[in-house]
Amino acid sequence: MSSQTVERALNTEVKSWQRLAAEKRNTRHRRYPRMDAHKPPSKETLNVIEFPETCGLLSDREIEITNTGGTWSAVDVTTAFSKRAVIAHQLVEIPLRFVIESLQRAAELDEHLRRTGKVVGPLHGLPISLKDQINIKGLESTIGYISYIGRYAASNSVLADILESCGAVLYVKTNVPQTLMWVETYNHIFGRTLNPYNHSLTSGGSSGGEGALIALKGSPLGVGSDIAGSIRVPAAFNGLYALCPSYGRIPYAGCVNALEGQDSVLSSLGPLCNSLGGIRNFMKSVLSEKPWLKDPLAMKKPWNEEEYRLADHGDGKYLCFAFMWHDEFILPHPPVMRALEQTKQALLSAGHQVIDWKPHKHAEIGETLWAICGAGAAQDFSMATILSGEPVISAMDPALDDLNLLAIDIPEDRPLPPALSAFELWQEQHKMRELRQEYLDYWNASIALTGTGRPVDAIISPCAPFVAPPHGKNNIPPSYTMIWNALNYTTLVCPTGLFVDPALDVKKPPHEFFSDLDEAAYDFYEPAKFAGAPISIQVIGRTSEEEAVTAMGEIVDLALHRKVPPAKL
Repeated sequence: MSSQTVERALNTEVKSWQRLAAEKRNTRHRRYPRMDAHKPPSKETLNVIEFPETCGLLSDREIEITNTGGTWSAVDVTTAFSKRAVIAHQLVEIPLRFVIESLQRAAELDEHLRRTGKVVGPLHGLPISLKDQINIKGLESTIGYISYIGRYAASNSVLADILESCGAVLYVKTNVPQTLMWVETYNHIFGRTLNPYNHSLTSGGSSGGEGALIALKGSPLGVGSDIAGSIRVPAAFNGLYALCPSYGRIPYAGCVNALEGQDSVLSSLGPLCNSLGGIRNFMKSVLSEKPWLKDPLAMKKPWNEEEYRLADHGDGKYLCFAFMWHDEFILPHPPVMRALEQTKQALLSAGHQVIDWKPHKHAEIGETLWAICGAGAAQDFSMATILSGEPVISAMDPALDDLNLLAIDIPEDRPLPPALSAFELWQEQHKMRELRQEYLDYWNASIALTGTGRPVDAIISPCAPFVAPPHGKNNIPPSYTMIWNALNYTTLVCPTGLFVDPALDVKKPPHEFFSDLDEAAYDFYEPAKFAGAPISIQVIGRTSEEEAVTAMGEIVDLALHRKVPPAKL
């Protein structure tokens, strides 16, 4: 279909859902001060990561506040991050919904400290951004659905209440894809969120707004959700640290979600940050508020310092890391393999042991997860869009955006599995339980390979078979992340400090492909297209090992980024 035909159709068949989306966008644009007078980067400028500090909109003090830790008033900190967030929004289309009362809240925190000499809690005065689905009273949580415009939350989610009781300032909510069930971020209301390291690449999803905002330091810490990689993929593609806890560790009650009622594989909330210290402090702070007394599905497990000191892992003195170089489904691109090899050498130099990890039934586990999550997905998406008439997005390629708007049939990037009867769903859930038992036994059996007297302490793997790909190309199942959701394992993303270098990350000759998707992933790799994208790795522990995985992530991070003394035997 020609662009002229599309334009004529849009002009003559403007639907109510299109008008609603346009009105919402226009309202949002009017609320933000524009930076046009400050020479915004041209469309040809792909990397905008440094622009907030060079555009002249932030004072030296605000740049210092958003770059470093220190002691400032809550009002100054909230103002600085809010201004930087507005800049970030205009650079990569996050977009944002600001909490109007955030500066008032910051002023109240400052007054409390002045009057009492005490902080409200461990997060006193810290601005925290939230993925759109986390309810804040008086704000919408559209999760990319036009039907949800105008639905204002009557109360906070449990996590929002807990963060405020810890002293945090909840100041902004960020963009997600329609349905949440994408690893890219695009919807008909707010459009597409770009990657600040390279505009031609995706920011990931479904917490793509959080990933882009934090990468541009428009937020010091954010919260995302993850059922198949929705925290970790944006963290990896934007060069951030992030934790995906086992479900139930962080309270989910009061949030808006897709696939409500599917409770065999549950979504988890977790933090994204530019530092591991932020990840640790978030977990300790939230768990200090006993979320299990406020959310019936939250597990009763306070932060455990003994586990953080790696008491179950030889006190962290001599760890055995298993490297999963590929999942026997899709072979990673050269930059990812380079980062894994550098991580391996760093850990060996630090005195730790490294062995190889052979995947165990990863394809079967992934297929079972998709069957469970997809059992009623088509009906779920239809029920969410039927009130507005908005079409369900079926592809993320920007070249197809106009066709998406017209609801014209186009090839699907995400064909859903067939709907299942209750009995059929039970069989898939039963299969998942058996696969979890098999994987537990498989991990336990690694004690014969480690020489430490323990099974493998953690697995290190790619976060995806590629770094952030071009828009529309992240249409391959997130097999390197979804597997751990299926098993309910704790996972942490660590940036390696490496970036794609076309001179180093040359395309390899074709290998024997595992699958058609493996061949497709190989075919679209062109080093120059990925230049400058950050490269990350994933640290995987077992169920509810948030403390240990955080600590082991710190060990990996130190080995990667600093010279550290060898581990003690």
